Amino acid sequence: MNDIGDAQRAGQALDAGHATEDPFAAAIRGTHMPIVITDARQRDNPIIFANQAFLALTGYARAEVIGRNCRFLQGPETDPATVAELHEAVRAGHDVGVEIVNYRRDGSRFWNNLFLSPVRNDAGEIVYFFGSAMDVTARKAAEQAERENLKSSIHVRARELELALEQKTSLLHEVDHRVKNNLQLISSLLLLQTRRTPDEGTRRALRSMLERVGAIATVHRRLFQGGDVQRFDVSEFLRDLANDLAASARRDDLQLRLDLEPVAIPASQAAPLALVANELISNALRHAYPEGQPGVITIRCRRREDAFDLEVSDAGAGLPPPAERNGFGLTIVQLLAQQLKARLSLDDAQPGVLAVVTVPTTT
Repeated sequence: MNDIGDAQRAGQALDAGHATEDPFAAAIRGTHMPIVITDARQRDNPIIFANQAFLALTGYARAEVIGRNCRFLQGPETDPATVAELHEAVRAGHDVGVEIVNYRRDGSRFWNNLFLSPVRNDAGEIVYFFGSAMDVTARKAAEQAERENLKSSIHVRARELELALEQKTSLLHEVDHRVKNNLQLISSLLLLQTRRTPDEGTRRALRSMLERVGAIATVHRRLFQGGDVQRFDVSEFLRDLANDLAASARRDDLQLRLDLEPVAIPASQAAPLALVANELISNALRHAYPEGQPGVITIRCRRREDAFDLEVSDAGAGLPPPAERNGFGLTIVQLLAQQLKARLSLDDAQPGVLAVVTVPTTT
């Protein structure tokens, strides 16, 4: 008696049932879980037993199932990768569990939660594969519906966010327009007052205020030109400000040297930093070198681990006597440095002045 014959008779015995059959065989035949057993020793691993639950699930008669490989349940929407996973498990002789699209006899598709396990004899050889099935179509449909609902909710939320962004952008443009107009109005009033004021000292004071308003306008322009109104690019601002102040000074004999590393700070720090930079740069342009004396003014921006340095230096006349260092510009710098929690140092570089403001980038 050969092994294949034994397997066929074993399958027939399970199908037929006997009064003296063991409880295990009775359980396999009577369970509501669809079960098949295949013969691993025969070519193409054919089914030798299918219980009534399996026949009810697939719609096939027993005679249409026995002797066939389980692939007859596959169809157009069966995932080739899942099929390959099953084939590899059978080849390697290990357990595998997959969810796979199968088809009934009438052509209707269903999701099959399939578990396949090898059965070995005393010698450790695989003689059968035991397969259990479960129709999980309803669960898969519920999962798909949930995914569709989630996608729909995401789409609705994304559209809401788009509308909110559009409204915010529109508001920012409106604010930008109004602030530009207000700053321009203030600048025009200061310029008009400067032209009508006969006293030179008053005119100098008004021109200084005009420069300070210009520094704030440059901050505003830089904030709204960038893509992020929450962060402020210090280096690009210093480049703009220095060029604007140099043009206003009308000193062709002065050269600006810029050494600017990229630094970004919160937008809330932009205005006070702009006024500090304006005072230091404009003071160097006015007082470092007498009219007609050429010179170089260096502006640096250097990153530290948790701060950055703004340096303005020259090789000119140096610091005035201590009694003359209480001007309005220096007072502004000192007050705004306190607001920025920055350290301010003014050193006589001999020659010239080195002004350094160290601004923390963390709070």
